[in-house]
Amino acid sequence: MTRAELAVDPVVAAQRLLGCVLESRTDEGNVAIRLVEVEAYRGGDDPASHCYRGRTPRNDVMFGPAGHLYVYFVYGMHFCANIVSLTDGVPGAVLLRAGEVVSGVELARLRRPTARTDAELAKGPARLTTALGLHRPHNGVDLTDPASPVRVLAADPLPADSIQAGPRVGVAVAMDVPWRFWVDGSPAVSGYRRGGKAARTRT
Repeated sequence: MTRAELAVDPVVAAQRLLGCVLESRTDEGNVAIRLVEVEAYRGGDDPASHCYRGRTPRNDVMFGPAGHLYVYFVYGMHFCANIVSLTDGVPGAVLLRAGEVVSGVELARLRRPTARTDAELAKGPARLTTALGLHRPHNGVDLTDPASPVRVLAADPLPADSIQAGPRVGVAVAMDVPWRFWVDGSPAVSGYRRGGKAARTRT
């Protein structure tokens, strides 16, 4: 995908990314995942966002330019990955929640040995990054660069009636904002868990 396609409101970018493929190339091999579940996050007007209180070294990538990968460590054990959207200097990103492995299934299985089925290989944001082999060094990678080790490959937009929407998972605030989008009927879509006081903010 081009930077211009991603430099839009995260709510728009999130729906456009459904069905697109995220491909990761590592020394171990390549894995590609078709995105089937995502969440949109903005900045100063989104209290569930990492950028709600302003720019920090941790969230700097989320301020653009669009088309970069924002990777962060959560709960002291997992990495989550986001695709930055909006224009340079304006924070916004799409959290990659789940996908279907379409290439490199054997490598994804090695990375996710506890997955009981292939549908579970990238079912959830931490599982998705694990299957792709994404870690802290991937933070800031330009997904629009043909030479990048991680790329997002465009697909035809999905029909509107194949996309479902609902509240974001596990956020402590803005719990009813319907900015989680998923492909209806995909077995790789993760389960919904409502947030609360114990939950933490996401992207």
